[in-house]
Amino acid sequence: MDIKDIKAIIDLMKKNAISEFELERDDFKIKLRRNTNGGGSGSDEVPSISYAAPAPMTLVAAPAAVAASPAVVVSNDQEIKSPMVGTFYRAPSPEAAPYVDVGTQITPDTVVCIIEAMKVMNEIKAETSGVITQVLCQNSQPVEYGQPLFKIRPL
Repeated sequence: MDIKDIKAIIDLMKKNAISEFELERDDFKIKLRRNTNGGGSGSDEVPSISYAAPAPMTLVAAPAAVAASPAVVVSNDQEIKSPMVGTFYRAPSPEAAPYVDVGTQITPDTVVCIIEAMKVMNEIKAETSGVITQVLCQNSQPVEYGQPLFKIRPL
């Protein structure tokens, strides 16, 4: 399991109000638990993560979380992925507004961000039509080739 999978699980936990998630496979075990005692900063809280020794595969969800989210919502959102390794920027300069925000309607020629690679600023175009539903990267964050940058709902 890589960091991208763990981030996806954390996003699902936030969206579906799941307080605890545990996964065990051959030589890998991960347990995610959100702080839901009200002492955190609300929906921005980060789950605690722990790893353990090998164990058989099981999947456990906290009973309160199952009652809180009776169904998992499946979306048909697509991802705009990074075409290169570099540094992600949402705007052309620190003072400028971001190219796109959640709710922005885009076309294939819409510039959605810049990725700096070897001191060259590369404008990244959407290459598809839709509406931005989620921004997956922080400004000035390093990104990898193929890493999802945005989620869009196709038109």
